[in-house]
Amino acid sequence: MLPLPSTMSSLHSPESATRDRYAAAAKAPEAALCCPVDYDPQYLKIIPAEVIEKDYGCGDPSKFLHPGETVLDLGSGTGKICFIAAQVVGEKGRVIGVDMTDDMLEVARRNAPVVAERIGYANVEFRKGRIQDLGLDLELLDGVLKYKPIDGVNSFLAVDELAADLRAHQPLIRTESVDVVVSNCVLNLVETRLKRQLFEEIFRVLKRGGRAVISDIVSDEAIPEHLQNNAELWSGCISGAYTEEGFLEAFAEAGFYGVEFVKYDAVPWRTVEGIEFRSVTVQAWKGKQGPCYERNQAVIYKGPFRKVLDDDGHAMERGKRYAVCDKTFQLLRSAPYRNHFAFVEPRVEIPLSEAGPFNCQGMNLRHPRESKGQDYHATTEASNCRTAGEGIDCC
Repeated sequence: MLPLPSTMSSLHSPESATRDRYAAAAKAPEAALCCPVDYDPQYLKIIPAEVIEKDYGCGDPSKFLHPGETVLDLGSGTGKICFIAAQVVGEKGRVIGVDMTDDMLEVARRNAPVVAERIGYANVEFRKGRIQDLGLDLELLDGVLKYKPIDGVNSFLAVDELAADLRAHQPLIRTESVDVVVSNCVLNLVETRLKRQLFEEIFRVLKRGGRAVISDIVSDEAIPEHLQNNAELWSGCISGAYTEEGFLEAFAEAGFYGVEFVKYDAVPWRTVEGIEFRSVTVQAWKGKQGPCYERNQAVIYKGPFRKVLDDDGHAMERGKRYAVCDKTFQLLRSAPYRNHFAFVEPRVEIPLSEAGPFNCQGMNLRHPRESKGQDYHATTEASNCRTAGEGIDCC
């Protein structure tokens, strides 16, 4: 017989510590797991008290959702954010909650029909899985293992093949299947070695043009090793927290663009050994990948800064007309950039099917004649700039 570890610390991983603590919190509320959050009371009225009392978080990503969207909530707990989102996205929208804790899922699933009856439609479902492995449906895997339990090394090794097959053919969440991924104080509960995979999974399941809206706890300093090894602080959203800079960078490394704090609490939630931990909400977009085509388009950065740097390292000075590919042109005139730029379309449109490749290395100025045409010699009368109802002329 192999010797057992001398301590239990090697067996009590961050994931098991988190699962145990949240399983207990599903049965009895624990105030230490929750930051004060002001949710819109109109959405709370139809949610059963049990859900509200036993659901934990540090922000409200549902404030950034829109009607008709398909939403995935990571670490959905007893379902509060899912049930709020159900009302925001409406009957034409859809909400999927993913959690790994059976006790939390039981509360959420038991209350889902109650919420559906009160709002008049059912658009929420809850699935069992780990948020860093959104391909593996744990209930499907569990069902197979009950039929074919592990009884030796060979069957143990076969589980990896089974899991890979389930990810490929019966995934928990399909690739590019959701409009928005939300999460409320859960990402920092994932073990450090699995966090990169977590962000890659968020990116994978989002549609092109989709976005992540994540509320979580961040630190203003790097967290020392002795705090990272504290299981209680880990399950309490402390030890596994990103730094403020590191949290934003994790989105960028996964391929997101337009990454920004849309909420940043000035007052820390907790301070541990002089390190401040506060709630933030980050919004990040998917869609900058793909080929670049030349369609004679240009953008002008309007200010207020003298110069800005985009997510691909392109610098743009205020007031200058820059040549951009069609992909960048479309990205910049959508959220979250559109209010900061003026957009110049060519006088003669170049169909995308006829557009040639665009060299995205560096940023070059676009002469106005490239968009207007070299033979453009029009002379016009002054345009009528009077604003309707305001009586304001151009001059």
